[in-house]
Amino acid sequence: MACHLFALCFDANDPPVLARFWAGLLGWDIADDLKGGMALLPTDDTGFRFRFLPTRELKTGQNPTHFHLTSASLEDQQQTVARSLSLGARHVDVGQRPEEGHVVLADPEGNEYCVIEPGNNYLAGCGFFAEVTCEGSPETGYFWSEALGWPLVWNRGEETAIRSPHGGPKISWDGKRVKPKSGKNRHHLDLAPPADGDQHVEVDRLISLGATRVDIGQGEVSWVVMADPGGQEFCVLTPR
Repeated sequence: MACHLFALCFDANDPPVLARFWAGLLGWDIADDLKGGMALLPTDDTGFRFRFLPTRELKTGQNPTHFHLTSASLEDQQQTVARSLSLGARHVDVGQRPEEGHVVLADPEGNEYCVIEPGNNYLAGCGFFAEVTCEGSPETGYFWSEALGWPLVWNRGEETAIRSPHGGPKISWDGKRVKPKSGKNRHHLDLAPPADGDQHVEVDRLISLGATRVDIGQGEVSWVVMADPGGQEFCVLTPR
């Protein structure tokens, strides 16, 4: 049985501030996190939580991962943008063209996300928090489909996307070549083996699919830090 996606993790300079921002935007519930940060528990069918983990490192450059929020109408899009700004977001320029209908914003610590215009059929049915989109090749998408047991729901050209059979947001890869890494990513995924599973067995399975163990200075910890075929970090937790 495949592991499950437990959390999308944010490195945060101020975890409570970032947690309150995303709770206010998504309407999720705030909880304490066992690693000294904060967590958000979804109130929809997202299927995984957010974790905000403390770091002293400041964000530099654009994240290789960002998020897409959907809109039911132009008024709804404008209201989401206005709510974002009132919570502490700001407009950012990541090279978007004026004629594009989405609005690009960043949260209080600079994590980029887009408020998508209404009528986007690709994200139809995915809910308000509709997509986690990443830099990466199709091979990376194929890896994650096997790793999580999520089917491919988009596989055209160099773009791939997967989605849980239970619904919730898509996770996609844009086909772009991943930029050279300069340190640890500010986002990563936490995977958890099945409750009756074995962390070491799961790590071996992921290695057979193309993952590698990596050292980011984690020291002696209970989780295993790995990288997917695109070089992006993720963690395998002990069974829960």
